[in-house]
Amino acid sequence: MRRNFSAFLLALTLLASGSFGQTVRITPAERKIAAGITADQMSSYLHFVASDAMEGRDTPSRGLDTTAEFLKMNLSRWGFKPAGDNGTFFQKIEITSESVDPANNILQIDGKPFGVGTDFFRMAGRNGSANALMVFAGNGWVVKSKNIDAFKGVDVKGRIIVLAGQGFPNPNTLTGMPAGVAQTDLTGEKGTDWSDPVTYAASHGAAGIIVIGSPQMQGMWPQLRQFFSRGTMYPTKLRDAAPSGAGNTVPIALVSNAVANAIFAGASAGKDSTTAFTIDKTASMTTMGRTEKKWTQNVVALWEGRDPVLKNEMVAIGAHYDHVGMNPNAPGEDKIWNGADDDGSGTVAVLSIAEALAKSKLRPKRSILFVWHAGEEKGLWGSEYFNKFPTVDIKQVIAQLNIDMIGRSKKAGDTNPKNKDLTDANAIYVIGSEMMSSTLGSIVKGANEGFLKLTYDYRYDDPKDTNRFFFRSDHFNYALNGIPIAFWFDGVHEDYHGAGDSPDKIDYAKMERVARTIFLTMWEVSDLPSRPKIDKQLPPELTQR
Repeated sequence: MRRNFSAFLLALTLLASGSFGQTVRITPAERKIAAGITADQMSSYLHFVASDAMEGRDTPSRGLDTTAEFLKMNLSRWGFKPAGDNGTFFQKIEITSESVDPANNILQIDGKPFGVGTDFFRMAGRNGSANALMVFAGNGWVVKSKNIDAFKGVDVKGRIIVLAGQGFPNPNTLTGMPAGVAQTDLTGEKGTDWSDPVTYAASHGAAGIIVIGSPQMQGMWPQLRQFFSRGTMYPTKLRDAAPSGAGNTVPIALVSNAVANAIFAGASAGKDSTTAFTIDKTASMTTMGRTEKKWTQNVVALWEGRDPVLKNEMVAIGAHYDHVGMNPNAPGEDKIWNGADDDGSGTVAVLSIAEALAKSKLRPKRSILFVWHAGEEKGLWGSEYFNKFPTVDIKQVIAQLNIDMIGRSKKAGDTNPKNKDLTDANAIYVIGSEMMSSTLGSIVKGANEGFLKLTYDYRYDDPKDTNRFFFRSDHFNYALNGIPIAFWFDGVHEDYHGAGDSPDKIDYAKMERVARTIFLTMWEVSDLPSRPKIDKQLPPELTQR
């Protein structure tokens, strides 16, 4: 039988690195360095990072800034090279904070006025005005591969589009994909072969969009009023760089049944129509927000490798150091959500890994890039920002190891259904390590087998995972950037995103075992003779959030 030559070369690479499905050999010197990562050390750090004084480390907040200064202080005294902006440890991120400006949010249907907050809400980030006739276009999607065209027979140029979707409006597309359409059906070029409502409106010259709230939303109007009154935030450069940025000047309003009744009164059809039609009425709308600039930061540091050539490449290791802040409306006395496990555990594990490197006389061959990401809880802000506006040559990053929640363990006899998927004291979930690179996947397994033999649970390492954990932490943006990743995670539990996620509930002995294993995985990846080959394509369902 003829040998596949490319597979043969890959096999040689894996054999040379000791990673072809075999136990990776961990040297005594490497074990000694890893032993510098201790439970007591991480407990000390975590009791600071997840203390009430950090106020839940919201993004942005003074608690998050204080945590960043704590990380910087330690990195500086340990001799790390600053790898942020302008020779600093910080990559600054400008945040636009936006709230509703009541005086400049107006909606009229044929001259009849409606009230902001009472009858309509402004969709965040959409500033503009329109005065035009309306057209109805159902859910507003066009998918040529499925012969779907919600706009068939109508011209939207200069008109205000009226949509009727189900559920809560997606901020990027407004309505969900039509029934029977999957992500894999969105083939070809966006805006030509398929379009969501926002893309279609922007590319076809629509003047504005009105979205009729679903029955579910109509029943929650008071709660929605409270939600929309809080305003929104977003990283300014990410919004400006978004492909849909052209549509940000198209005003968009989410409206009540009272507005819908005014729109369709006397019309030839209603919001349940399966075909598009023009509405012989004029809508006048202005949606404006008040903006304020705030700042946050990623924390970025570099530990230079020992090999004169390979040190130009980097293994990235990271965690998000933010959490969700404080909740003044929470029941009970505890209003601070400390985020000890999520992701204080990852934050201090990465810090302890940095300390172990700094105190070692031996360096790995490649350089190690440390990134503590801000804004993960807001939508993976920090990692998206770093991958789109990197402070280092991101193409020289050969892999990214992500630590997000490694501090909790399920105790024997625990019957709480909220802890049913929590890993025990010697187990951890591993996600994504084999989705892009067989080499990385083999190193991840081999380093564990050659060291502490933790139970690695791969149940979520599946594109069809209904929890979508692959999408929900910072490794996702590195994977989208073509960088192989691995993600360690202990599982959701009773205190996930709650006031009970405190430092006293952490299993520090487990944290020590997991952090040491990740450290040695990082070391073995760093010392590979060549960067891990990307020999697998991410499934299409993993390339979109």
